[in-house]
Amino acid sequence: MRPRPRRTPSPAQDGSPRRATPPSRRLLAVLVLACVTVMVLDVSTKGSPIDPARSAVAAVLGPVESGASTLVRPFTDLPDTFRTHRALRTEVRDLEQTNAELQRELARTALDRNRAAELDGLLQTAEDTGYSVVPARVVGMGPAQTFTRTVTIDAGTDAGIRADQTVLNASGLVGRVLRVDRRTATVLLIADANSVVGGRLATSMELGFVRGRGEVGGSGLLDLDLADGSVVPARGDVVVTWGSRTGAPYVAGIPLGTVQSVQSNPRDLTRSAVIEPLVDFTSLDLVGVVVPAGTTSNRTLLGAEEEAR
Repeated sequence: MRPRPRRTPSPAQDGSPRRATPPSRRLLAVLVLACVTVMVLDVSTKGSPIDPARSAVAAVLGPVESGASTLVRPFTDLPDTFRTHRALRTEVRDLEQTNAELQRELARTALDRNRAAELDGLLQTAEDTGYSVVPARVVGMGPAQTFTRTVTIDAGTDAGIRADQTVLNASGLVGRVLRVDRRTATVLLIADANSVVGGRLATSMELGFVRGRGEVGGSGLLDLDLADGSVVPARGDVVVTWGSRTGAPYVAGIPLGTVQSVQSNPRDLTRSAVIEPLVDFTSLDLVGVVVPAGTTSNRTLLGAEEEAR
């Protein structure tokens, strides 16, 4: 007779504690199947059954996520902030440089336009009068402490300029050369208090003397004393130089101002006229010095058919 095999008692039966067993493959398969089913339902159905759960989770976690994003954003955006700040500073610097260049170009354009107009006017004046003119630019103004009204021009004896020569511009008479060196010359303005210019009324040819008041600003007027005290100049009459035979210090026929008003002196039965100069002495730039025909100059002469020699 064969002995019967002894059965191994189970943990519950033998009283020993039961050990935890790993989830069975069947349970795992059930969970995977449940997840797939939920995903299929969520995608395929219009009203997903997990929407309530999703909404509840979003309602709870949404504010937390938003707050956390707000707190973290300054730190996460910090590199971009520095890059943006540097880019803006670079852009502002570039724009400032561009603006400065445009302003300089605009200033140069306005200056070039004004000088071109002055040159055209001076050339036309030289052609109309028939005088040979040496062009020059005003490079300085005499100090007010000297109580004289003078300017310095950038042309001297090398350009054929001598003392007691007429200086004009496109508007009219400027003054006369007072002294000169090789490269510069000093011009006494007709507005100077010591300046006396022989003038005549263009309409009546009456002669007189035009004297400066020593003022070159907006109120820098001149005085005309007529040789014939009975002559009454008309307002707006043009006064021109009467000149001399040698053209020194002033050549004839250069306009210097217009009659602004007439003043009478009953005591000595004379009249004088207040003359408004044609030249704006405070903005002088390009002027021309009248020189004799055939003058040797290191500059191109205007007006006559002269060439620099």
